[in-house]
Amino acid sequence: MSIDALILVYVVSMLAGLSAMALYSELIRKRFEPTPSEDRVFRCEKCAFVYTDDADVERSRCPQCGTLNDQIEF
Repeated sequence: MSIDALILVYVVSMLAGLSAMALYSELIRKRFEPTPSEDRVFRCEKCAFVYTDDADVERSRCPQCGTLNDQIEF
């Protein structure tokens, strides 16, 4: 084998190893990362309390003061 072929094999094998490690790390991170919540976020117009409620609720009552509130749009 020529020196050029040896260098090419070395570089390709190192890049393949780094790619495999990055892929494995990403798979592990996704497995242990918490899943995003489907809840909606609400902020009370009267007392400014921030709370969440189910995804199927359009308007929600504040647990602090009982005021009916719309969801926050981010």
